[in-house]
Amino acid sequence: MIDEIRIRDLGVIAEAHLPLGPGFTAITGETGAGKTMVVTALGLLRGERAETARVRSGSHQAWVEGRWLLEHPETVRARVEEAGATLEGNELLMGRSVSTEGRSRAVVCGRSTPIGTLGEIGDALVAVHGQSEQVRLRSSSAQREMLDRFAGEKHARLIEQYGHAYRQWHDNQVELQQLITERDNRAREADDLRQAMSEIEATAPQPGEDAELAALAERLTNSEELRTATAQAREALSDNGADGGDALALIESARRTLDRVAEVDTVLAEIRDSLDALSAQVGDAAHRLSSHLASLEGEGVNDLDLIQQRRADIALLMRRYGPTLDDVLAYLDSGSRRLFDLDSDNERINELQADVQAQETSVWDLATQLRGEREQAAVRLSADVTTELAALAMPDAQLFVRVAHLEIPGPHGADTVEILLRPHPGSEPMPVSKGASGGELSRVMLALEVVIASVDTVPTFVFDEIDAGVGGAAAIEIGKRLARLAQRSQVIVVTHLAQVAAFANNHLNVQKDTSGSFTESSVYRLQGEEREAEMARLLSGLSDSETGLAHARELLTLAGQG
Repeated sequence: MIDEIRIRDLGVIAEAHLPLGPGFTAITGETGAGKTMVVTALGLLRGERAETARVRSGSHQAWVEGRWLLEHPETVRARVEEAGATLEGNELLMGRSVSTEGRSRAVVCGRSTPIGTLGEIGDALVAVHGQSEQVRLRSSSAQREMLDRFAGEKHARLIEQYGHAYRQWHDNQVELQQLITERDNRAREADDLRQAMSEIEATAPQPGEDAELAALAERLTNSEELRTATAQAREALSDNGADGGDALALIESARRTLDRVAEVDTVLAEIRDSLDALSAQVGDAAHRLSSHLASLEGEGVNDLDLIQQRRADIALLMRRYGPTLDDVLAYLDSGSRRLFDLDSDNERINELQADVQAQETSVWDLATQLRGEREQAAVRLSADVTTELAALAMPDAQLFVRVAHLEIPGPHGADTVEILLRPHPGSEPMPVSKGASGGELSRVMLALEVVIASVDTVPTFVFDEIDAGVGGAAAIEIGKRLARLAQRSQVIVVTHLAQVAAFANNHLNVQKDTSGSFTESSVYRLQGEEREAEMARLLSGLSDSETGLAHARELLTLAGQG
């Protein structure tokens, strides 16, 4: 339950402390005093959208803090710890600030957290019902959710099981349809890839081969010039003693001349040794030139033609799958893998078709079970809520919960749920979305919550103006039912009816002060004569009317007896 809420600079409330506690808390006050700011504060603590207009005029930031005393801390402990906070015992603290610049900050147990964390925790602890919730009750999804809540925990587990089966079935259907739709395109892609792979594999290019062929072609194109230069260079170094004028013969002549005098002159001896080394180098160069000349003479025009054809074949691959030879080779690798995937499509389609068929059977089996449980729960819910409506001054009203079948299973089953109301005997049942007035819708929603709470208890219920359009005996019955609900859960009600407030064990009053520059409101706990005066004001508009006070005491006595 919510033990207390503290509010600062929110709407017309400068600063307020709301001691809530267990049971039934009624919040009353004059129009414009800021009663709904309490609901707004709870909305902020539950992660709802923050509006900068809610910051009190003259302030730059609004702050709300709530303190919960949890009967079952384990319901939110994991989420609190995921947010990096620590739950001390059974106490939970959550806070929220909103600035005029639009910045908002959330705090859980002293740690800053994402705003969404407040919503995830708050949804497990508080159910808020107001005019917007009445509008939501008109939707088929909200009506289905209420029936499912009433059906109990076993039903909830079946819903979870169905949801898992449905998602698998749906996801596989989507994948299967995509594969079938794209099958022709993928077949064309596979054919194109097979042709490309065949063409590349037939040529079988090697890494760097284009550069090697270019160099070889350049050499063959200039082969005659290369042979002439090689032959002349070799003859200059060594002409095999033809006339003794080659470099090797001259070096050898110089070495022999120095050899005769090397023993008497060390410098000449060193030069002779250098000539020995030079002679060996020149001899080696001459030998290499002779070998290279022999290889050049073995190359012919036919070799150049073959090389140029090979270069053309590789250039064609580079134009189609390049622009570089490395790109061609990479395309061969990736294309082979892609082709394998494409060729596996038919196997995947067959596999998916078998899975989808089996999963559809499972989904229908679970959907049939869901429908059966919903139909049984609908009968019980209809009877129980009809009984509650009789106690809420609608003695002739009858509520029907209709479960209609769908031809195709959906995310929540193969049926829809619709709540219908017959306000008077002889009238046709009409959907609550069309046939219920505001006051009737308020009582229908309260009756539903009272009944559902017997099997699906929410720690805290907050009702904002649920008694709109209701008065007299109906209002008294609403008060009784709220008090009954408060026996199982904490109930907080913003009301303008004394008949409802009389049944609260905790009465808070929002009072406004217009004596300053700005209207300011504060919250007070009412007891004794102060409470009687507020009840008289709610009844007659006058807090000191003797008639109103007498009626207020009578109501309080009646509520105390109930």
